[in-house]
Amino acid sequence: MALLQVRDVPEPTVRALKEQAAERGLTLAAYLRAELERMAARPTNAEIAARLARRNRLGGPTTDETVNEIRRIREVS
Repeated sequence: MALLQVRDVPEPTVRALKEQAAERGLTLAAYLRAELERMAARPTNAEIAARLARRNRLGGPTTDETVNEIRRIREVS
């Protein structure tokens, strides 16, 4: 397992992270490890774009239908 060190973290940030960890009953290290794992599991923008490009768009609304619906919603609001 790798060791990470983050320098120059502002004290207010450290305090906030410690509070968030304590609210979850975790040490700061355990909380940060879980947050890093969550962040690493998220898809990258390139992965999201590739996934969207592979989607089957048949049967969905046309661009004009979408634009008209947005305009309709804006008029009602």
